[in-house]
Parts: sequence; C-alpha cells; structure tokens
Amino acid sequence: MANIGFIGLGDMGQVIIPRLIESGHKVVGWNRTPGKSDNLESIGMGLARTPAEACEGAQLVLSIVTDGDAVKAIATGNDGIIKNLDKNAAYMDMSTISPDVSREIAMEFKNKELNMLDAPISGSPVTVKQGTASIMVGGSKKAYLNSLEILKCIGPKVSYIGQNGLAVQTKLAINSLLMVEVIAFGEAVAMAEKGGVNREIAVEAILNSVAASPVLAYRGPFILEGKMPEKALADVALQQKDMSLVLEQAKLLASPAPLAAAANEMMNASKGMGLGHHDFVVAHQAYCKMNGVRK
Repeated sequence: MANIGFIGLGDMGQVIIPRLIESGHKVVGWNRTPGKSDNLESIGMGLARTPAEACEGAQLVLSIVTDGDAVKAIATGNDGIIKNLDKNAAYMDMSTISPDVSREIAMEFKNKELNMLDAPISGSPVTVKQGTASIMVGGSKKAYLNSLEILKCIGPKVSYIGQNGLAVQTKLAINSLLMVEVIAFGEAVAMAEKGGVNREIAVEAILNSVAASPVLAYRGPFILEGKMPEKALADVALQQKDMSLVLEQAKLLASPAPLAAAANEMMNASKGMGLGHHDFVVAHQAYCKMNGVRK
C-alpha cells in the first residue's frame, strides 16, 4: 500500500481515485474549487487544504488539471507540490499540456533535486472505469519503475516513452489521430445518410468494419437519436484546447498537420452552430446541417 496525493478532482479524478483506493492505496486529494470531494471522501479519500498538504507523507503525487497554467499553479505556486514533495517521492502530472511547459516545470523540480514526470492518460472516464486506459510516462526511469505498479492500478497499459516532455508529446500525437478519426467518422456517416443509408445502419456497418476502433466503439453510438450524453465526455471546447496544442507543436516542429487543421475547422463549425457544449462527436450534426440531411 502506498500513500498517494492527488490534485484535481474533476471528471478523470472522480474515476481514477476509486481505482487507487480499491487497490488498497491511501489517497489524499485536493481541488481548487470545493464541492467535488464528497463522493470520494465517502469511499475513504482524505481531503487536503492545499496541494502541498496533499504531498505530506506521499510516495507518489498525481495531478490532472485543465491546462499548463493550472499545472504551474498547483506544482510551483504558493502552497504548491514543490514546497512539500519528499526527495524520495515522485510527482507525475497526467494533464495534457504543452511539452515545453511540462519540461519547464520539471526543470524547476530538478533544480531542487526532486522528481517530476509527465504521465498523460490516453482514454476517458469511460475507459478508466473499464480498466482499458493507457498511460505514457516521460522523465526519470528509476522514478517510473518505482511507481509502475501504482500506475497499473489506473490502467494496465503503461509505457515508458523517454525523457521529460516526450510522454505528453506522444499524447498530443495520439489526440490528433483520435480527433481526426472521430471527425472523419461523422463525415462518413453524414455522407452515407445523404446517399440514402439509414443512420443506425451506417453506424452499425462502420463499427463492424475494418475502420472500427475502440474510441468509435463507445463514442460512435452517441450520434444516434437520444444517445448523446447530457454531460459530454469531452466537449468541443476541451478538444479544441488539445487541438490548439497539436497545431502549436506542428508549427514549432515544422511538421505538416493538414488533417488536424481540417478537424479543428469542423469543431469551429460545430461551435458556430451552437453545438459546442456537446461531446465533440457532435461534428456529425454539423456535417448534416451542411449537407442538408435531416436529423
């Protein structure tokens, strides 16, 4: 059993922490805004007043927050993780942020002889619950190996990518592929519908074909009548935050990303049509509005 600090009790924290507690670990959590800890406290999570307090006695500290600024605040700000992390412990940030920002934060920890690694998750609350999410890790290999069994409690597929920043670089590449795939799925279904194919039949055919994938298996059915979740797994705004990071990296690296750019434009179209609060698979509706297919 390990003592674990966990910063960020949002949608992902709500499903990760129970897996850690069910595996026998002791978890102390913190969240910037109150009101998200009740369910987790009821199953045994302790509640800290600051990120630094959540590190008290912890062998591993995990965080998953919205963006790079939020990571900086909880990691190196007043009462941040860096103030109270034990030299024999490790801090792993699971957020999707810029690789350069991740490296910058890791360097601040290194200057204090502390371990900070990037460890983003490829998955969603659905796949974490199912136990099929994967984790990529960048940073100290020794710290990675020391924390590997804990990470496997979250998701069974854990990969060491290399030095700091490379795991989140890989996550951006994966997210680019994922977003292009989901947007292309919506385009394909809308085109089939315009040609006279029933939507349910088109979705079933695609999910039974060689083009099927894990993300389409659980997200694809959302476009059927009455199946779009009221609370998005990842709404258009969240996906565009990640896509902005992808396109920023493509520009910095002089690496062409025309498909990512096109997918981002369809998310712009979705927002322009008032669909931005839905899961980003809602781009299918945007295609239907443009090609004249009725819902």
